[in-house]
Amino acid sequence: MRFIRLILITGLICVSGLSCRKNPYRVNISGIKTEIGIKRLEDDLFTLDPDSIQAKVPVLKQKYGHFLQLFSYVINTGDIDSPAFPDFLFRFCTDKQNYDVYEMTRQLYPDVADIEKGLKGAFRHYLYYFPGRIVPAVFTCITGFNNSIITGDSVLGIGLDRYLGPDCKYYPRLEIYSYMAARMTPENIVPDCMYGWASSEWDFESAGYETDNVLAEILHEGKLKYFEKCMLPDLPDETVFRFTPGQMKFCRNNEARMWQYLVENDLLFKTDRFVVRKLTGEAPFTSYFTNQSPGRAAVWIGFRIIESYMRKNPAVSLKDLMTETDVQKILEKARYSPQ
Repeated sequence: MRFIRLILITGLICVSGLSCRKNPYRVNISGIKTEIGIKRLEDDLFTLDPDSIQAKVPVLKQKYGHFLQLFSYVINTGDIDSPAFPDFLFRFCTDKQNYDVYEMTRQLYPDVADIEKGLKGAFRHYLYYFPGRIVPAVFTCITGFNNSIITGDSVLGIGLDRYLGPDCKYYPRLEIYSYMAARMTPENIVPDCMYGWASSEWDFESAGYETDNVLAEILHEGKLKYFEKCMLPDLPDETVFRFTPGQMKFCRNNEARMWQYLVENDLLFKTDRFVVRKLTGEAPFTSYFTNQSPGRAAVWIGFRIIESYMRKNPAVSLKDLMTETDVQKILEKARYSPQ
């Protein structure tokens, strides 16, 4: 009995040790401070007396600054300094559907404390890796379902109408596919913010990759996902990649097979935009693999290469990674060999 009890205790210790295995993405941010106070443009717009909109435009400009102009471009109301802008804004704010959507957002988001908390933690990690960088001012709004995330010079906007949950009655009418609507939830706001922020800070077009091919695209997307993991170290991979648990399991179980397929079919160096899009674009599944695979499954491969590169080259910082454009160098130094 004593022998059996010893085995059980040892087993429990092993299980405990596995569950407490160190998360390599966790860093000490205890000494880093920042505050996130979200301004809610939708409240200021939809609680206005419509007859006072023209008079209130200067107040909105002062409070929302550059973000008001970005927002205006998104909702197609043009230059905020144009004499026509107040009339366009009046039409947007008095549109029945827009007001209905505003009411839906107020019910789902009576406050944004959880979003503020999540972004605060994420941007503390951002300052850890990129000390001295500016943390953006954050705003919420309703975009007429046009944009989920809006980024600009030191500003970050969240289109709450794109996060009303998969059962939102407007999404089918807008022909938003169910697999995409499934991700339009409150839980995805903070991850989308960090991915969007990274995409604007290190966008593919201005990065300077030598060739726009499949390898460059999946490694660039892999870097963005690696950044997201660094900003949100406790986020499950399913959320990071916007996969279902089944899709995530497929990627983990078939990593080597997917990589082998890309190599053996000479897809890595293809520059055909159709091929690139099929491997990295939004889709219910990745047709080069199987219909059990998620769309953008090749991005998972790109991320795994980046993980291997960073693990095997510990002197490389996240800042170095985000500006590295030599994809052949990354691939060689990653020594990526999935089992």
